[in-house]
Amino acid sequence: MFIFEQIMIQIHRFTFNPFQENTYVLFDESNECAIVDPGCSNTSEQQQLVQFISGRQLKPVLLLDTHCHIDHILGNKFVYDTYKLSPQIHQKDLVILQNGMRTAQLYQLNYAESPLPVKFIEEGDIVSFGNSQLEVLFTPGHSPGSIIFYNRVQKFAISGDVLFRESIGRTDFPGCNHNDLISSIKNKLFLLDDATVVYSGHGPETSIGYEKENNPFL
Repeated sequence: MFIFEQIMIQIHRFTFNPFQENTYVLFDESNECAIVDPGCSNTSEQQQLVQFISGRQLKPVLLLDTHCHIDHILGNKFVYDTYKLSPQIHQKDLVILQNGMRTAQLYQLNYAESPLPVKFIEEGDIVSFGNSQLEVLFTPGHSPGSIIFYNRVQKFAISGDVLFRESIGRTDFPGCNHNDLISSIKNKLFLLDDATVVYSGHGPETSIGYEKENNPFL
């Protein structure tokens, strides 16, 4: 587990499940928090998440999914049961969410079926917790409804599986599109300030400027 201190928003990263997926808890001085891509897949991982939240005396108010591939939604039901939060996703990923059980069986994963969203989010929406706001960027390609949560003030983006350090998201799953992914990165992410820190769905953080110079796929 790693913690990254921000000026207002703090970002705590967990790495969960057999896919080594990054789950993020974002919180500010209000102690309200957002849980992004809960991938906790067993009791131990669930306890890690709960212990951090309770230890910091945080109040979860948002459950956000950058996309609905199985490794990013394994903990949706647990978060719903524990904190009464329904996932907020882009509508174009609903079919992936609905097929979660089938995908889990394919990978032989234990999976409690995610609740369905009561609210969809899309390009330009603002999601808020405490005194903080995140802007939604629509970045399809890795999945049809991939979205990124961007904070313009502190210059960071929670990117899901769109962009990694020196890599990009896979496009060999149903609903993926390589050209869309490259377009999303170049026409959305690469328009952000070079100093923007990117917190990816797998692996370490990176920055927009670094990826412009060093990403071999771009």
